[in-house]
Amino acid sequence: MNSKIMIVTGEASGDLHGANLVRALQTKRADLTFYGMGGPELESLGVEILFDAAKVAVVGLIEVFAHLKDILAAQSVLKKRMASDPPDLLIIIDLPDFNLILAKKAKRLGIPVFYYIAPQVWAWRSGRVRTINKRVDKLGVILPFEESFFKKRGVDAEYVGHPLLDTAHVSLSRDEFFKKHGISDGQRCIGLLPGSRKSEITALLPHFLDAALLLQKKQKESDPIVFLIPQASTLTRKDLDDAGLSLYKDRLNIKVIVGDRYNMMSVCDSAVAASGTVTLELAILGIPMVVVYKLANLTYRLARLLVKLDHFSLVNLIAGKTAVAELLQDEVTAENIARELQDIIVIPEKREETLAALAEVREKLGKKGASEKAANVVLNMLTYRS
Repeated sequence: MNSKIMIVTGEASGDLHGANLVRALQTKRADLTFYGMGGPELESLGVEILFDAAKVAVVGLIEVFAHLKDILAAQSVLKKRMASDPPDLLIIIDLPDFNLILAKKAKRLGIPVFYYIAPQVWAWRSGRVRTINKRVDKLGVILPFEESFFKKRGVDAEYVGHPLLDTAHVSLSRDEFFKKHGISDGQRCIGLLPGSRKSEITALLPHFLDAALLLQKKQKESDPIVFLIPQASTLTRKDLDDAGLSLYKDRLNIKVIVGDRYNMMSVCDSAVAASGTVTLELAILGIPMVVVYKLANLTYRLARLLVKLDHFSLVNLIAGKTAVAELLQDEVTAENIARELQDIIVIPEKREETLAALAEVREKLGKKGASEKAANVVLNMLTYRS
């Protein structure tokens, strides 16, 4: 019997995790059909994309208002399809404020909901647990401690493992990567990872590039640096150029890497990254980093009233300590970024301490096989429904 699944996700990382889940499901059952919201990764597997996820991939209250037209349009398109062509299951991935609205609609229509990659309610806005309990039939959590957290609060949660452990692997040696991308032997590599949303790169890339200039000036001519920038699947080269990259092409040795994401990360001696999934990818690969986070000023002031945390980066939250340097809001300056990166480069003790802490984070993430386990949860839900 053919089963239909609606899958809804947001930014590039969610598109990737959703694609890995769909791939695992397709391997187990060839009769499944998929439609929903996502990006190029999901589309490449034959998922019918009803709305481009890149249009709703925003962070912060003020930023949401700026994209409200697209967000409302996406909700309308998905709800109409859900009503006219009801799926046997709704899979929602991350994107909590958007997806929990869809989950409410699904429950009204009698469609079961699987929430894969839960929001970090254990870190902030814990009141959302009640909403999840009402609107979600099964929760697939990706951090070991999350299962007991949600179960104690009445949510049917199952730990499936972190999907990044399945995807963050390296296929090229450092020499092979250098040869492929025209990088000279002996060059130091520093990653500049400003995010996958246009709003992120607009806010962060200029600071990263200014920091790169400062860092280059501090280095000896005998110790050249190449700066590596990954181009997310949700972005174009024009997006990067418009955010300031075009002004630095003749001032810095920059390589924009399309694809080859994990191979690129693996050759970095250090990196500066926007807070988010990418920081865990770097941690898994053992790359020392500086994590930054910058929001619209009003959004930031509101967030300070709601969030009471010692750390904001996933790496430090999981570590339970300061494993990597964090720069928040007004601290995000070229001078601060360059200083933190320089310390990682020139202070061996700091580098070794950071590497040891990242190894602990990697251990806490658990074992591989998240996509496979999540696929089994989905199939069990479909079997129960039929």
